[in-house]
Amino acid sequence: MTNNIKKPSQTSWAQKKAFFLSSLSHNKRDLTAAPIKYSLGLLAIPMMLEMSMEAIFAVVDIVFVSWLGTNAIAAVGITEAIVTVLYSIATGLGITVTAMVSRRIGEKKPGTAAKIIGQTIWIGALISIITGCVGVLYASELLRLLGASEAVITEGKNFASILLGGSFSIVYLFLLNAAFRGAGDAPVALRSLAIANLLNIILDPCLIFGLGPFPELGVTGAAVATTIGRTIGVLYLLYFLFLGNGRVKLASRDLILVPSLVKRIFRVSLYAIGQFLITTSSWIVLIRIIALFGTAPVAAYTVTLRLMEFVWLPCWGLGNATATLVGQNLGAKKPERAKQTVWEGAKYNLMLMTLLGLIQVIFAPQIISLFSTEQEVIRHGINCLRIIGAGFPAYAIGMIIIQSLNGAGDMITPSIMNFICFWLIQIPLAYWLSAIVNVGPSGVFIAIIFSETLLTVMAVWFFRKDSWLKQQI
Repeated sequence: MTNNIKKPSQTSWAQKKAFFLSSLSHNKRDLTAAPIKYSLGLLAIPMMLEMSMEAIFAVVDIVFVSWLGTNAIAAVGITEAIVTVLYSIATGLGITVTAMVSRRIGEKKPGTAAKIIGQTIWIGALISIITGCVGVLYASELLRLLGASEAVITEGKNFASILLGGSFSIVYLFLLNAAFRGAGDAPVALRSLAIANLLNIILDPCLIFGLGPFPELGVTGAAVATTIGRTIGVLYLLYFLFLGNGRVKLASRDLILVPSLVKRIFRVSLYAIGQFLITTSSWIVLIRIIALFGTAPVAAYTVTLRLMEFVWLPCWGLGNATATLVGQNLGAKKPERAKQTVWEGAKYNLMLMTLLGLIQVIFAPQIISLFSTEQEVIRHGINCLRIIGAGFPAYAIGMIIIQSLNGAGDMITPSIMNFICFWLIQIPLAYWLSAIVNVGPSGVFIAIIFSETLLTVMAVWFFRKDSWLKQQI
């Protein structure tokens, strides 16, 4: 009798465990034919874990660097503001790669998908060379441009130089992971970031503090550790791409330069890159506004942004899964299934981000105190966590819809909405509230929550018009 009572829950647990393990293993099931919840879960679990790994990069670095003092934290924060420009380019290209690869997989054309990835490798090389040269030659000037004090520049110029000089590791991690996500091979992308993170966690304290035989490099050590970790992750992706058994396999012929295809990828990517440049450049302007109030608010903003990345990025992973399924379903000529997938993803993201927002608002003092003991940093950090956390439910829905539009190949509409919300509204409002109304740095945080909520309202309105379903890519 006792065994009969326990059996159903044991079976349910076994099924969930089997599904979880299945999502992390290699499978070639047609995601456009399986039930939507199943397909979404199969992609979302590894993609959310993958984005959590990306967030761990940021949190691990800031945990160790925070022991070096406010100037070190500010140096990392301002450098990250610069690197976000590179992130926006790589993310924009990655979105295009995901959209084009997922559409070809839905059309059952893996050979064409492989050619797209091959051309993307050449594009990544060009971006890496340009970024690396600029970063190595002008690191100090870039930090100064964003309002860093001379003390911050002295401590952080080598950090910026190494991180930007090794930009190839960032670019290829973004682009190749995007390719695997589009193909539906999300576990591969997860494993690459797990490898990169493990190395970063091990090397960070060794190179920052000079543990054992390692040199003591201070904040510069964080850049060296991160670059090494990401490079090994990229090498793993290349290995699997050429020698693995995924949905898409690259051959040497796919690396032959095809100018017409490169031009097409660039053309499609322009709006996606512009979309993220608009977003990230607005964040750079915001940190410049915050810098008007001193180093402590900048340090607080840096810490809280890193912490919120830990929340946003896993949720962004759910958005990536939704976008991949949208692309594959449109390629398979199933537009209604694509729409249902978006609402399903939005529902789950709303529940998740509402819970995380509540935790962030309630436990803000305890969270920020883990990363700094300076009262000014803690005060500003609490305000930032609470104000922005209150807007999480709105961000949740907007995040999924914007990514779904990108996954469908419509990068123009999100770009226009981003420009309106972030440049025409967020930046002027942030400056007016903080400097004119004298709200201080909290005025910037209020402007963020207002503009993000407006973006969600606009995204929902456009999504319901269904014009994105006819997008060709």
